[in-house]
Amino acid sequence: MEPEEIETLTDLESALDSGAPLAGLRLQDLDLTAYEDRLLARTDVAGLVVLGGRLSPALNAHLGKHHALVFPSDPRAPVDPYRSRLYSPQELYAGLDDGGYDATPDARAYRWTRRGSVRHDAFVTLLRAIHDDSITDALTEFIAGRPVVGVMGGHALGRRSTSYARAAACGHALAAAGVMVATGGGPGAMEAANLGALAADSAALQDALDRLAAVPSFRPSITDWARLALQVRDGLPRRETPASIGIPTWFYGHEPPNVFCDAVAKYFSNAIREDGLLARCTAGLVVLEGAAGTVQEVFQAVTPLYYATGEAVLPRLVLVGHEYWTETVPVWSAVQALGRGRGLGAAVHLVDTVEEAATVILDGLPGSLYSPATT
Repeated sequence: MEPEEIETLTDLESALDSGAPLAGLRLQDLDLTAYEDRLLARTDVAGLVVLGGRLSPALNAHLGKHHALVFPSDPRAPVDPYRSRLYSPQELYAGLDDGGYDATPDARAYRWTRRGSVRHDAFVTLLRAIHDDSITDALTEFIAGRPVVGVMGGHALGRRSTSYARAAACGHALAAAGVMVATGGGPGAMEAANLGALAADSAALQDALDRLAAVPSFRPSITDWARLALQVRDGLPRRETPASIGIPTWFYGHEPPNVFCDAVAKYFSNAIREDGLLARCTAGLVVLEGAAGTVQEVFQAVTPLYYATGEAVLPRLVLVGHEYWTETVPVWSAVQALGRGRGLGAAVHLVDTVEEAATVILDGLPGSLYSPATT
């Protein structure tokens, strides 16, 4: 039997009321203060694991005496390693107005990864690994079986560009059809796709694009870029249900997370983040113009499609921009060559517009997975 994860105080109270042994439970990121007396009265805690949270020295000693495991945190850590939920954009940018980007949890987390005194500390390494595993668990719960389409593209795309508007239109069309849009969670094309998915209708999206043009890039000032975006988000008519997820990493500290995701699954490990992002795009992948990171994602997505066996319908991989992907960054010929005689060949497409890309993706889905767009 798998260990039961207890992530809310309501679930903890139910477990205590049941009278069942507490052995084997995993208490994740809970404030145990109000339940201290009840827990001190229990000795059936061998194998109980307490991951972070808040508990007194007396309860800590009691649990240890009866062979439970209590994993402490690190007061130097700028984030909670044992968190049971994804980040909100507002959480990552807390303190932006008072101290600028450098004062935010997002910036402090990146500095934590680079600080020499803890960079190779085994305990800190463990905390980061636990954090990333917790984020993966929360991401699985957030997606909850919904069809996910990834939109990949370069972080340098400016808000005033036609390409940025097209990326936003792509995200909007996919979300309007009922699929969840996943991006790398950063600026540029990623921000645009998340923005498009979040906007309730095309008029709201156009208004947001017009307002965001006042600060076209996160360079030179992440503070100004993020502050305007948060203001736009606050006034943006949004979809009633979550429509997009951003999956960024602190490995790329120069790329701040965008604020238009419904939730942010941010990782310390880029390898885990990259694999998890692409593996969750089960309904297809749209690739806009990008540089080395985007090219890496193309071939990382191609690999499982290349080795796929059987008669299952493969999710579609759509590259947008004939000239870009055949001349500027000519990866299309390699993708085509790999696809000859394999299922991959029918799954990859090269188109010129985001409208075509959205159509190719949605036409490849079973009708039960999405509803036709209405905006």
